[in-house]
Amino acid sequence: MKNFTKLLPFFSLSFFMLLEAAAAEKVVLQVGHFPNISHAQALVAHQLSRQGKGWFEERLGSDVELKWRLFNAGPSAMESMFAGAVDITYVGPNPAINAFAKTRGRDIKILAGSADGGAALVVNPNLKIAKPSDFKGKKIGTPQLGNTQDVACRAWLIENGMKVKLTSGDAQVIATANPEQLPLFKQGELDAVWTVEPWVTRLEKEAGGKIFLEQKEAVTTILVTCNRTLKKYPGLVEKFVRAHKELTDWINKNPQEAQKLARMELEALTGGKISEDLVKSSWPRLTFTSEVNKVELQKFCDYAYKCGFLKRKIDMNPIYVENKK
Repeated sequence: MKNFTKLLPFFSLSFFMLLEAAAAEKVVLQVGHFPNISHAQALVAHQLSRQGKGWFEERLGSDVELKWRLFNAGPSAMESMFAGAVDITYVGPNPAINAFAKTRGRDIKILAGSADGGAALVVNPNLKIAKPSDFKGKKIGTPQLGNTQDVACRAWLIENGMKVKLTSGDAQVIATANPEQLPLFKQGELDAVWTVEPWVTRLEKEAGGKIFLEQKEAVTTILVTCNRTLKKYPGLVEKFVRAHKELTDWINKNPQEAQKLARMELEALTGGKISEDLVKSSWPRLTFTSEVNKVELQKFCDYAYKCGFLKRKIDMNPIYVENKK
């Protein structure tokens, strides 16, 4: 017994060393998303993580720790990816395409689709805006300079004969974070807003906005990673994409439960009350899909070039993971 007692400190030390070694071997996967309905898969999964029922965690394995990272718009998410602070992120197509172009097609990979539609141009009905030329002299808010809605807005104005520069032009496009758009629209500081759900519905219901143009077919959200993550965790990325596709199918089959979880997560992220009606009204405007719409993504690439965010036209084929050799 005395000899066993002498060995206790050794066994205790060995036990804690094993625990430390196990903790050191755990992979930390950092996943980004926005507090938008258009990021429903992330909202649902993030809420399940809070509840200890992690959708991705259960499918990635006990040796993986998932950390969620929150962003207001795509350019910030892509900057974080370049900095190594994010491994995989839900993001709009334009920031991903711009990031891909910055690396001359050598980095940034689209893993899957996530959501189409859910974006719209909302106007102040008192201004009697009835045609594109009526936007001359107007101030239009978008979530962030160079994000998907910002580029779509600028491209649309240019296509309709407007001269648009970064901070001036026939119509002024003003980068305004989504939470700030609503009060500025109410105060008349913004004449129109090009944004995504749930902000489109909030502008309608809370500020009396009127939808002038709705993007029903456009790609709104995609799932993106970078070469660093693909090289370091190829098997893990494959599992994540598979889990994302399963989650997308579950959301489409269980819309009421998915809406409830998304609403709970929005409340947790924003610290405010989100009505059931808001989520229910905005949900049908979106199509949740894991398929990659290459035709629409090429349109976004063309828009970015037209607006001056891309210096040259680029070959989009290398951005898709399946084309990697």
